[in-house]
Amino acid sequence: MRLTDPKPQAGSKKRRRRVGRGISAGQGASAGLGMRGQKARSGSSTRPGFEGGQQPLYRRIPKLKGFPIVNRKQYTTINVYKLASLPANTEVNLASLREAGILTAVQGPLKILGDGEINIPLRVQAAAFTKQAREKITAAGGNCEVLESK
Repeated sequence: MRLTDPKPQAGSKKRRRRVGRGISAGQGASAGLGMRGQKARSGSSTRPGFEGGQQPLYRRIPKLKGFPIVNRKQYTTINVYKLASLPANTEVNLASLREAGILTAVQGPLKILGDGEINIPLRVQAAAFTKQAREKITAAGGNCEVLESK
């Protein structure tokens, strides 16, 4: 037999403790709440996070403006109008754009955005295209090839 084994008999109920009903009752007078103060009053509980009038922690710390996107893909972006300066039927990819001096900083795989106009056919290889960019490149007679990014 262990200390955890004994249980009350089925159907038995224990009386609740009646506090504040005289000195001889065990928890008389102040009912175990002390002499005075906020916690001794009726309806005494304060809301969670209340710090007695001091500016509470949840209002002292800076707020998080929106939640960060976990595992966000970082792309090197370029608009369609920047590709218009290239000669016709050239193969456009990250390396060729760096050689041409159109891109200087590379932050990840290439993504083509649809701002501007293009009227020369190009073979564009990129990790992603916007819908407008794809339409403008194909309308000019070029083709879009999606590369698998790591």
